[in-house]
Amino acid sequence: MPNERLRSALLARGMTVQSLADAIEVNPKTVERWITQDKVPYRRHQYATAAALKVDVTTLWEDSRTHDSAADLSKAEILTVYPHRHVVPAGLWREMCERATERIDILVYAGIYLAEDPLFFSTLKERAESDVRIRVLMGDPECEAVIRRGIDEGHRVMDGKIRNALVNYRPLFSSHPEIAFRLHDTVLYNSIYRADDEMLANTHVYGIGAYMAPVLHLRQLPGGSLFDTFANSVQQTWEGARPVTEHDITGA
Repeated sequence: MPNERLRSALLARGMTVQSLADAIEVNPKTVERWITQDKVPYRRHQYATAAALKVDVTTLWEDSRTHDSAADLSKAEILTVYPHRHVVPAGLWREMCERATERIDILVYAGIYLAEDPLFFSTLKERAESDVRIRVLMGDPECEAVIRRGIDEGHRVMDGKIRNALVNYRPLFSSHPEIAFRLHDTVLYNSIYRADDEMLANTHVYGIGAYMAPVLHLRQLPGGSLFDTFANSVQQTWEGARPVTEHDITGA
């Protein structure tokens, strides 16, 4: 039986048998046998293929060893677990961004602690001037999800926090228009901060502020799926978000 999952992943990525073979340094006939005869590659080739196609390796081959290895890889993507956000080293957010050479993604409701850090602003400017793609996603201050989150945290001022953060970010809107800001109306289960293959995922827990909730420090590994799970949620939120308006900042 042919491996239709591998064939579909290849087509979805816009790759050919030849281009995949070149990417993972195997003979094209070998790749062809994986597809047409459902031959199972060596595990190193499984993970190389999954990385090239940007999918989870377990979606391509049903192999108990593969599932076990994928689980181990996902665990290995966890560098550190902080019990509360407020114990994350103060400079880590900025240091991650300083190391970025390709992309920085920030997905929050308000993220006021970053919006009040002038050194963080300087880092964003420097990275933008070095052609790093920067996307900042904040909550729509008037949407139901933001209002509900404020109630859940017990303060009912989440919309005000967002507007304060937007006021702080306002100078970037004109001086660095290449830093893209959008507002979302989604229910966030995590705040996510990505710099290339590093990420901080701040979980949201009912009844407490995000500063009291756990944070995962992750590093992306080929064949792992934990990092990609969070990264994919950022992309989906970005696609449904909208630009910032003056009304969003002032409320008037």
